[in-house]
Amino acid sequence: MPVLAGAEPFSHTDSTEVGVLLCHGFTGSPASLRPWGEYLAQQGFTVRCPRLPGHGTTWQECNRTRWPDWYGCVDTELTELTAICESVFVFGLSMGGTLALRLAQQRGDAVAGLVLVNPSVLTLRTDAKLLPLLARVLPSVKGLGGDIAKPGVTELAYARTPVKATESLSRLWKIVRQDLPRVTQPLLLLHSVVDHIVEPVNSKVIAEGVRSTEFEEVLLRDSYHVATLDNDAPLIFERSAEFVRTVRQVGAR
Repeated sequence: MPVLAGAEPFSHTDSTEVGVLLCHGFTGSPASLRPWGEYLAQQGFTVRCPRLPGHGTTWQECNRTRWPDWYGCVDTELTELTAICESVFVFGLSMGGTLALRLAQQRGDAVAGLVLVNPSVLTLRTDAKLLPLLARVLPSVKGLGGDIAKPGVTELAYARTPVKATESLSRLWKIVRQDLPRVTQPLLLLHSVVDHIVEPVNSKVIAEGVRSTEFEEVLLRDSYHVATLDNDAPLIFERSAEFVRTVRQVGAR
């Protein structure tokens, strides 16, 4: 399946000390994280951002994938990064944050820390309860991409949302919510005050559910959902790099 221009995975190998695994969101692509990855590479970190299966091509292909496919992709990347770098951090946007949390739950000390931007673990939409039924009869609905406050900025994402894949995502949400107490790694949580895709309650549930003793929460007041491409992107980039250095310094004591 041809990959959309700009949706290709990317990597920068600059360090054997610090590696960062970037996980993009549902129906999105690595394009949403490329500026972040370039900034982190400039800081001297090794960076990997894979293209999740079914993403960056067509929504029809995405409908043929399920959450174990997406998780398997980032799990493999984490394994490869841990073979190269002393410490590996996992950063995620939206569903990428969901996958990052699952990696922390499953891989333990292999994850040195988490940076989550508008992560999702649930939805309050009433029609979500109908997903198991809708997935049998409805291929797709209107897309969710492009929730950005900054004028003139667009997101490379599908115009349609694949329903079968969405139903699978909801199953991942349930698993990750149940296992939130297993997350003990240092965590930086950044979330938008106004987000038209992921409700604010998601960050509240995560903050109250994890057992990270090193935990910091940052409000993004000038961005919508795709904050890594929005007005607060410089703040996200700077705070995430600072977070990595702080965690490394604490661990060295």
